[in-house]
Amino acid sequence: MLKLYGFSVSNYYNMVKHALLEKGLPFEEVAFYPGQSPEALAISPRGKVPVLGVEQGFVNETSVILQYLEDTQPGPALLPKTPFERAQVLALAKEIELYIELPARACFGEAFFGMPVPEAIKEKAKAELLLGIASLGRHGQFAPYVAGATLSVADLYFLYSVSLACAVGKKLFDLDLLAELPAARALLEQLEQTPHAKRIAADKDAAMPQFLAMIAARK
Repeated sequence: MLKLYGFSVSNYYNMVKHALLEKGLPFEEVAFYPGQSPEALAISPRGKVPVLGVEQGFVNETSVILQYLEDTQPGPALLPKTPFERAQVLALAKEIELYIELPARACFGEAFFGMPVPEAIKEKAKAELLLGIASLGRHGQFAPYVAGATLSVADLYFLYSVSLACAVGKKLFDLDLLAELPAARALLEQLEQTPHAKRIAADKDAAMPQFLAMIAARK
């Protein structure tokens, strides 16, 4: 059986978990936190989550795990078969990761955990977030899904990264990042109400107290 290593508060873990659920695949969740211990590094070369345990060993990095699942497992396709269409989905996912997720992540400490972030970093993040959302508006189709008519890997990145970026935008900058993208907002609301997303959100809520306690102990 496939084993998913990580923790339910991680948005990248939840992307992979959602893909597994979407494909109807049996899997075991194994609690695993990032770290540099020998035990962690034996599973993940950089000590990061998520990691997928398979018969041959471990597969790490979210984008690679998602492609591995597509290449090896049955269930609904989350990547198109034709090279051009697949490239568009993967590009959208990468754009969300690099130009929306990463700028927002620089501010997670202050937005979610009460850990002040320097103003210079916040201003840089704000500018990059606005550029990233504008890029998503140009490249995303939202017809009705991010890359077109069917749910894809791009929607998993959208659901689990753009939602966090929107929270950062609102909390730190009083910005509604999707104000000019009503179709994107409608899709986000739609995806959040799906059974798989609701299950993942419930698991995240249940895991949050332990995660916050761990963060507090590190301060």
